[in-house]
Amino acid sequence: MIRREIISRYRGSILGLLWSFVTPLLMLAIYTFVFSVVFNARLELADGTDNRFEFAMVLFAGLIIFNLFSECMTRAPALILNNVNYVKRIIFPLEILPWITLGAALFHTCISFLVLFAFLLCIGQPLFWTALLLPVVILPFILLTMGLSWFLASIGVFVRDISQFIGLVLTMLLFMSPIFYPASALPESVRTYLFLNPLTFIIEQTRAVVLFGQLPDWTGMAVYYAVGFLVAWSGLAWFQKTRKGFGDVL
Repeated sequence: MIRREIISRYRGSILGLLWSFVTPLLMLAIYTFVFSVVFNARLELADGTDNRFEFAMVLFAGLIIFNLFSECMTRAPALILNNVNYVKRIIFPLEILPWITLGAALFHTCISFLVLFAFLLCIGQPLFWTALLLPVVILPFILLTMGLSWFLASIGVFVRDISQFIGLVLTMLLFMSPIFYPASALPESVRTYLFLNPLTFIIEQTRAVVLFGQLPDWTGMAVYYAVGFLVAWSGLAWFQKTRKGFGDVL
């Protein structure tokens, strides 16, 4: 079903699945031009070099994480509503529907990271061995995303306005996450509140292992794993508790 979800997105287009490579490549090129050439932004990396590509790479790495979260959250409220036949006509494990969306989003996330790694090689930046720890950093974020997806998929059946509300929340999170700026650029008094955003820590840790060659913050990762498991378990429990009413509402 994940494979069908990915293929259906590009069905009928000339480039087909190649769009999954072309889109992040074009976006990275645009970010590089706008922020590195037009705005002349600079950000020092681990080796202390100063070139015009650094800010674009930091921005792109943050957007990869945000886009993964955004795609799942945007589609979650309508998952059950768009699959009414699975609810009313056949016996189907409805709890796997968010996994299908997540699987498709992870596919595009992996493609985006491959584009980023290829770009690093092209501009002569080193690929740090710490990038191998990227799955360890992403896993608790996946658990958190799945838990929220189960919550939203269930609530979306009973409250149809949730889709519009989520769009506003995601726009707010885009600018309240350290995507267009590093968390270190904020004053200490504000920085603490920034980390209440669930995206902030993962974005910072992703940049650390991929771009800066640093090990993850293991204490912070342990806390995030605990929170991710708790949110995933709570979301699934809520979904299973409320699914009995889906048929009546639909």
